[in-house]
Amino acid sequence: MNNSEEFKGKKVLIVDDDPDCLFQLKSNFESFGFMVATAESQKEGEEYISQNRPDLAMVDLMMEQEDSGFILSYKIKKKYPDVPVIIATAVTAETGMKFSVETEKDKQWIKADLYLDKGLRGDQLHREVRKVMNI
Repeated sequence: MNNSEEFKGKKVLIVDDDPDCLFQLKSNFESFGFMVATAESQKEGEEYISQNRPDLAMVDLMMEQEDSGFILSYKIKKKYPDVPVIIATAVTAETGMKFSVETEKDKQWIKADLYLDKGLRGDQLHREVRKVMNI
């Protein structure tokens, strides 16, 4: 099965306030076979999930607020507990602060299934998406 058939019919919501990053992620997810919805803010992401259930969500950490991604992922998980959520950010490169969802303590306050640093190559992103979606 090639990459574009693997996720055919699946919807991903990508939320990021950086248009270049949004474009790159959208292109990657389309090449994986996803139908892609995009939002440029936490507010737009919340509007989307109020009307639609994605099969996967990928959200930037820092948008309107420094914790917008945490808030949005919490709201997605509250409404759709079984939807995998990936938080992607450049905050580690910019600030040196590291986040993970490795321990139970982390998972209690970070309502996401995976935490990734931005700048992943397409093949790396594909591998991580397969893992989080149990494929």
